[in-house]
Amino acid sequence: MVEDDVLLGRGLVAGFGQAGFAVDWVRDGDDAEAAWAVTKYDAVVLDLGLPVMDGLTLLRRWRAAGDKIPVLVLTARDTIADRVLGLDAGGDDYLVKPFDLEELLARVRALLRRAVGEAAPVLKNGRIALDPAARSVTLDGTPVAVSNREFAVLQSLLMNAGRVLTRRQLEEQLYGWDEEIDSNAVEVHIHNLRRKLFPDVIRTMRGVGYHIPTRP
Repeated sequence: MVEDDVLLGRGLVAGFGQAGFAVDWVRDGDDAEAAWAVTKYDAVVLDLGLPVMDGLTLLRRWRAAGDKIPVLVLTARDTIADRVLGLDAGGDDYLVKPFDLEELLARVRALLRRAVGEAAPVLKNGRIALDPAARSVTLDGTPVAVSNREFAVLQSLLMNAGRVLTRRQLEEQLYGWDEEIDSNAVEVHIHNLRRKLFPDVIRTMRGVGYHIPTRP
């Protein structure tokens, strides 16, 4: 998240965290570019009126470099011309301040689904269904209680079904910069998910990572 308003930034970090997202927050364009250079993010929420380097310049640089990361422009610039400029610069969505947090979260979830080619709001894989908006998991139609971080691991693996994710990639789904990472956190969450769902729901590729096979 790239936002220079401290009060708004703190509120958004808390809101995203409650919704199960791990967020890295920077406050100017230079720091955003530095973060982008070393971390692969799933999506960016980008303010336009930034110090040091404005959001439009930042967005154009990312697109010129060939980066296809989903970007939601979140700004007080509310004219039609501003919206056109933001979308034509490479923004995937545009939301004007003030806004409703639930709408912002819904738009980010939609961007993430489109990024992996998933149109349906509920992720289904074999016996499992995961609803990101309701924060619910079911097995054969029966609700399964999972923790926020178990949910995040399962959602990431379902959104990338058939693809192996490394431990590092999964850790990035769970923790922001200011959070301490437990050395075996990913393994613990996967163990718990296998226990709560079924043993081979998540498969281990030794030396590489974990994946959920694509199931009809």
